[in-house]
Amino acid sequence: MTGNPARVLVVDDDPTVAEVVARYLERDGHMVECVGDGAEALRRALADPPDLLVLDLMLPKMDGLQVCRKLRERWPVPVIMLTALGEEIDRVVGLETGADDYVTKPFSPRELALRVQSVLRRARGALVPTGTGVLRDGDLVVDVGAHEVTVGGEEIVLTAREFDLLAYLLRNPRQAFSRMALLDQVWGWSFGDTSTVTVHVRRLREKIEPDPTDPRRIVTVWGVGYRYEPLT
Repeated sequence: MTGNPARVLVVDDDPTVAEVVARYLERDGHMVECVGDGAEALRRALADPPDLLVLDLMLPKMDGLQVCRKLRERWPVPVIMLTALGEEIDRVVGLETGADDYVTKPFSPRELALRVQSVLRRARGALVPTGTGVLRDGDLVVDVGAHEVTVGGEEIVLTAREFDLLAYLLRNPRQAFSRMALLDQVWGWSFGDTSTVTVHVRRLREKIEPDPTDPRRIVTVWGVGYRYEPLT
């Protein structure tokens, strides 16, 4: 059982999958509710936001991408997307839409349960880089303790993964990191799809760069990965 149980909304139109996922998450002490279609999932999530969504991509009435996109407009609820094996474009689109993580079907329920724990820890700030200070770069301010980001005085809504990635890069300015190194240091994964990093960098640029098509803060180091270049 985990030390910090959470409310998890499992959204899958396959009752068998939903039941198995719920059983494993309940073993970890979480409170689980299962929903079979996207429209109902969005309604419930907006009315009473859960701590995390396990969201299938293919759903009746409203697909997982639409649910994630509409939910992101209102709440930064962590989302783990379930996608078909081998459908890389679906995973990338899901991450671009705002999903924090993805698991491909067929999957190990135990692996999913571990991913849920990891995303929850990050969302609750347990794996935010050490320290509770304020990181600044010009008009960009990252308050690590409050888990808040502002650009030009306006608050920017980031997912837990985006926040961790930005804080990590800010704490290590002018240092080039490979995508694999960022996957290890920020996500805590010793293996995985590095397109996850690429998508999160793209989303961060859209939120903090004056011109995301010509980034000045999070720059690409060709043949290596990415580097944070302070403007001040």
